[in-house]
Amino acid sequence: MNVKTVYQAAGACYILAVRILLIDDDAELCTLLVELLSREGFSTECQHEGKRGLDRALHGGFDAVILDVMLPGLDGFEILHRLRAESRVPVLMLTARGEDLDRIAGLEMGADDYLGKPFNSRELVARIRAILRRLERPPSQAGPLEVNGVRIDPGTREVSVNGRKIELTTFEFDILELLMRSAGKVISRDDLMEHLYNRKATAFDRSVDMHVSHLRKKLETGHPLIKTIRGSGYQFCRTAEEMAGTS
Repeated sequence: MNVKTVYQAAGACYILAVRILLIDDDAELCTLLVELLSREGFSTECQHEGKRGLDRALHGGFDAVILDVMLPGLDGFEILHRLRAESRVPVLMLTARGEDLDRIAGLEMGADDYLGKPFNSRELVARIRAILRRLERPPSQAGPLEVNGVRIDPGTREVSVNGRKIELTTFEFDILELLMRSAGKVISRDDLMEHLYNRKATAFDRSVDMHVSHLRKKLETGHPLIKTIRGSGYQFCRTAEEMAGTS
């Protein structure tokens, strides 16, 4: 069973199942997914309407949200936009197969991952578990790091650029820390995918690329700090010389 520790008292350890909120107007699909996720040890609640789904996502204390794009009331993008203004709860977006613009928009707005419909149920479970595993990692024991004007503190997960604090999503911070600790070296897309999602990159999976693109915008100093090494991966630039020719 997927469980999380709630609290300890009088020598007893109290636990609850990991709680998932599913926001999708397809009642039949929701019924199937609740049964599937229950067998996998998750406690799942369904909401079929956008406004109610947003309210539950904000105030229901869930560990992760599965969010469909097409919804009555509020669509998935508006829900994600409002949710990210107040919460960092992990969000896995469900999009129509082949709707690349929907996937890109979702990732740009702060979704942690996406999955196209129709999908394999095992893949859905694997992606949820990959997201949750990242959240369950113990706090980093590494100290603050500063490279080329960017400072990160893994303990507090704070980031500043030339003294200016910026807000990053969980995925963006993890990408930045990985790149900065290997500054000057090229980190492949496969390595980033393994680190973030515990799966190999594919030619059509642009999730890492979109997270890096969003990260670049937030780090903007007039001189791009993350270089794309075509056919290889990404490099965090240590010096002005390395920034020359950044793509």
